[in-house]
Amino acid sequence: MSFNNDFRIEPTRLDDTHHASALLALLDHYASDPMGGGEALPAYTLQNLISGLAQRTDFVSFLAFDADQPVGLINCFEGFSTFAARPLLNIHDVAVRNTHRGRGIGKQLLAAAEEAARSRGCCKLTLEVLSNNTGAVHTYLQAGFEPYVLDPAAGEAQFMHKWL
Repeated sequence: MSFNNDFRIEPTRLDDTHHASALLALLDHYASDPMGGGEALPAYTLQNLISGLAQRTDFVSFLAFDADQPVGLINCFEGFSTFAARPLLNIHDVAVRNTHRGRGIGKQLLAAAEEAARSRGCCKLTLEVLSNNTGAVHTYLQAGFEPYVLDPAAGEAQFMHKWL
């Protein structure tokens, strides 16, 4: 099977119906994957996500296209590092269609997020990943990410959450 590696990365335009539909479809694809929880997005999310994101000034997103087909997505939110007294960019979602994985799309999306972070004056990029998502972990390590450790004696940081 031969692959076309001429992918196009574009900033997500939420006011463009093609982009908005692509974001929802790719995010739903990710949510339905075992590494995204294994369940489709709820109707409420599908109906309200675009308008909710459009109200945020801290949202950064890019879509990957193979010709006109959306095949990848990265969603990020700006935060703030109190230790560095500068903004940071947290990568919240990375999704690549199963049919297009292993072709460098994730790396291109990460590079776009890094460029956006640098242009915003961010001190770092952050993300969380499931430990068994070995393909994603490999991609992140290749892109220069590393486990968060302040002092090896204190151990690695753990991602935790609490539903409200």
